[in-house]
Amino acid sequence: MSTKQVYLSDNEHNYFLVQDNIKHLLPQIQAGDFKSLAKAITIVENELPGYKDLLLNLSGTETAKVLGITGPPGAGKSTLVNALLHYWVSRGKKIAVIAVDPSSPFNYGALLGDRIRMADFYNNENVYIRSLATRGALGGLHPKIIEITDVVKHAAFDLVLVETVGVGQTEVEVAGIADCTVVALVPEAGDVIQTMKAGILEIANIFVVNKADRPDADKLYQNLKILVHEKAGMDKEVPVVKTIATEQKGMEQLVAAVEEYFTEHNTLPEKRLHLLVEKSWQLIQAERMSNVSRSKLKEELAKALEKEDFNLYAFTQGFSRNL
Repeated sequence: MSTKQVYLSDNEHNYFLVQDNIKHLLPQIQAGDFKSLAKAITIVENELPGYKDLLLNLSGTETAKVLGITGPPGAGKSTLVNALLHYWVSRGKKIAVIAVDPSSPFNYGALLGDRIRMADFYNNENVYIRSLATRGALGGLHPKIIEITDVVKHAAFDLVLVETVGVGQTEVEVAGIADCTVVALVPEAGDVIQTMKAGILEIANIFVVNKADRPDADKLYQNLKILVHEKAGMDKEVPVVKTIATEQKGMEQLVAAVEEYFTEHNTLPEKRLHLLVEKSWQLIQAERMSNVSRSKLKEELAKALEKEDFNLYAFTQGFSRNL
């Protein structure tokens, strides 16, 4: 009895290798294997072969809550995250941290400067820390932050902390990622709080006055209390909490405010829904454009430019109709 031998092309062979890799990665991630999680994030971050299949097979991405930590440079965001880790880990929680750093101007990698503040947890089996570079993206986040957050949420974490770059007024996108957003400020911000654009103030579900042992901390605290009272109207006021993150002071009050917010707001936040709509729109556009050849477009456009009556919009309409 003869058997037929099947030969696979290199592309087919690579495809099945990728599929097999993903098939084993996802259960390992759910089982808590940090190496598999790191590998999956790298695949998605760099759009390596199979990243779409990996995303399509994610599950449980709405289980873990996401806490966003944002604020201007120097607000002590990384130190605040470190203090929260000490608090939650000591109580048996399993936490993931996605820390978005400024990009190196030379290789677009993360500068990692703030990660030294979380050195206590590098080898902790209940803490996973991943640094990402902004890679030039606006908003203080990574261009693949939604996808990477979903990969992390596929694992069995109780909470995912997303710390943004301290870029000031433009980092409002974190409100779409997080179920709860903490805006950290320092006493030195007291005199300029009225000049800040509304964006970073309006995304706050909780305000933190960090480094509260410094002069003018009480002044900033009172200014924020007045501000949230004026904005509240008939709604509940946004909590304002004092912390000294370097000494892990104020963590009980901050965690209580976070957990109360999670309890009271267990539906999809409007800001997050808006961001997901935008992301879905982008994915649909990318899928529809997948058969568009940039080189073919360049070639056709070069020919069209030779005509005296060239019109970019007419050309684009005609090109798209012929796809």
